[in-house]
Amino acid sequence: MPHAHPRPVSQETGSIADRYRATRALTAALIEPLSEADATIQSMEDASPAKWHAAHTTWFWETFLLRDHAPDYALFDEQFPFLFNSYYEAEGDRILRGRRGLITRPTMAEVMDWRAHVDEAMARLLDDPAHGDLIALGIAHEQQHIELLLTDIKHAFSKNPIGPAMWQDAQRASSGQQRGWIDHPGGIARVGQQSVGFAFDNEGPAHRVLLEPFALSRRLVTNGEWGEFIADGGYSDHRLWLSDAWAWLSRCNISRPLYWREEEHFTHTGWRERDADAPVSHISYYEADAFATWAGHRLPTEFEWEAIARGQDAPEESPRFDANAGNQLDEAAPPAPTGTGELFGDVWQFTRSAYLPYPRFAPAPGAVGEYNGKFMAGQWVLKGASCATVRGHSRASYRNFFYPQQRWQFTGLRLAKDN
Repeated sequence: MPHAHPRPVSQETGSIADRYRATRALTAALIEPLSEADATIQSMEDASPAKWHAAHTTWFWETFLLRDHAPDYALFDEQFPFLFNSYYEAEGDRILRGRRGLITRPTMAEVMDWRAHVDEAMARLLDDPAHGDLIALGIAHEQQHIELLLTDIKHAFSKNPIGPAMWQDAQRASSGQQRGWIDHPGGIARVGQQSVGFAFDNEGPAHRVLLEPFALSRRLVTNGEWGEFIADGGYSDHRLWLSDAWAWLSRCNISRPLYWREEEHFTHTGWRERDADAPVSHISYYEADAFATWAGHRLPTEFEWEAIARGQDAPEESPRFDANAGNQLDEAAPPAPTGTGELFGDVWQFTRSAYLPYPRFAPAPGAVGEYNGKFMAGQWVLKGASCATVRGHSRASYRNFFYPQQRWQFTGLRLAKDN
């Protein structure tokens, strides 16, 4: 596969074949700067090797499209379904997640040959409307793994004592954020996926919720503000922290966001001076909740955030934010939060909402039904996309989710308050 540097096609524009090719090419372009060792390393169990992401996304197309809908298709390698299945019980045995870094063979070149083989076979299915929904799911799935590839390799590089850079590009300066609050009068709001476009099953069914009057901050919390929290003893004041969070702090010796040291932080371009005006990132739900308490405010619910994003039942001056705007991934380049004034992009924003099924939710039949539903316990919803999210992948109803202690993703916060 040629290592192009494409501008991804939006989820809302371009043919499904164009979106498939752009997404597949972007994965290849992100892998291009990596050595064989870079692509194989696994720095923790939450992360996966870059090679595994490249292979697993290809396994998805082979397993759910080609195997069932291309009668003349033969598996590229009969060992790959075992090596590159993730968590699909219906698809049989798989290697344990924490051992993915042991897959030194196949080589990266062999994985790229497999990708090219699958792309050639997929070309015959891309224009068939009968497969449109499943192909859209596969595109969205690979776009999720593009973000994971970026955050996982960042974590791996951060563990290297010399702090290597994936790219040499200079870090972008913050663009400044507008201060103030967006007021919402409350009332009955309709939330969840409401359009005919693609959505994951966990975004629906659409339903009504009752909102009390509230306000959402126009700006994301910044590195500078987080520094004030630290200087004020935020990490040592038990009154700010949930019980589980306080135990986590002590057990893991947490005293600052992930990738912080002195006045620097680690980026895809190596160790860099921290921009005080840029949005803080790589924090956990526990830290976000403690900061909100310290600041005298709170985290929004996922429904409050979505109501503002839609401009739903809000005063005329309240914006309806553009899901394709903001600082998101356009090409194979280093992602970094800059603070663009949009709800979408920069960092995923924690909400105070537990990740639970919506009323009348039912998972899809078959193995693809394992995609989201079985994870609806013990995690928290995040909204808004990040600088590593492929542009066009985000929307108001999107529900990202992580465990409360996890922070290797580009995660931050936007405050809310009651009116």
